[in-house]
Amino acid sequence: MAIMVLVLWLFTAGAGFYLLVTSNLGRARPAATTPAATTPTAEPATAPAESATVPAAAAGSASQAASKREMRRAARDRFDPPSLTAAKNAPVVPELRSLLEFAHPAFAIVGLGFWLGFTLVHDRGLGWIAVRLVTATVCLGLTWYTANTRAARSKNAPEDQPAPSFSNRLVILHGSAATVTFALAALTALVLSR
Repeated sequence: MAIMVLVLWLFTAGAGFYLLVTSNLGRARPAATTPAATTPTAEPATAPAESATVPAAAAGSASQAASKREMRRAARDRFDPPSLTAAKNAPVVPELRSLLEFAHPAFAIVGLGFWLGFTLVHDRGLGWIAVRLVTATVCLGLTWYTANTRAARSKNAPEDQPAPSFSNRLVILHGSAATVTFALAALTALVLSR
């Protein structure tokens, strides 16, 4: 039964890989284009009025210093290639869909490795780790599907970035194979743990 789950897991992974290859995911989010770097113009310094207080004068000099700093930064950054500019402007934490695009297949592959170890060695610990990883993979896959569905239905998505689209038949095939894999892996781990 463990070999049957292994073969089914491989079929599910193959269907998922084919689903990724045939989707528009690679074209869904093109590389960020950045406008040409412009140097900010320095505002003319104005003399503080006689009625102005000292903190107002200090604020004026602080804004002047900030503009000089930004001018130096813009002069330094104007020769950066677009990829470096996009990397500098990218958020530190990736967006949810990008994280799920990595985590779902990664968990599936690691779980498949543990299930292969369970099939070869028949160690209960490896089997239960694989079942937990397939559970996490299913949860990540459902979250990824939901995020893509919401992105496709979003009305305020930019026109130049189409939402990811997947073939419905392949999604159903991959999802049902994953469901059967999950059920058989849990059943196998339960039966062999006694």
